[in-house]
Amino acid sequence: MEKDDFSRRMQALEDRISAAKASSAPKPKKGAQDKFTQGSLAWRMVTELVAGMLLGLAIGYGLDSLFGTLPVFLMLFAILGFAAGVRTMVRTAEEVRRKRGEAARLGGDARDMENPPEPGDGTDPQGPKEG
Repeated sequence: MEKDDFSRRMQALEDRISAAKASSAPKPKKGAQDKFTQGSLAWRMVTELVAGMLLGLAIGYGLDSLFGTLPVFLMLFAILGFAAGVRTMVRTAEEVRRKRGEAARLGGDARDMENPPEPGDGTDPQGPKEG
């Protein structure tokens, strides 16, 4: 009996310890990889624009040196590279806008997708329910 009581108390202690460890462990945030800060989004857009410009300049300079017509292709592809960079920036902005719109339809903002509001608690986008 004494040994049975001891093993039961040890098991209860182990259960309490594991429950305490589980409650104090930091919980990873859901979807943290999908969220962009304003700064990282701005740097991404700037990088896309500069990459498009540099690629256009490189192609234009290469074609001009190949054909011996230095400013023609350089200027043409610089403009095309700028346009491609702007187009990529617009696509990125549209992607972010779409994600924030989906978050708003779920009743929260893009920063708090984990706790959508309950219907009828005053934050329902369709207004209070008539009963």
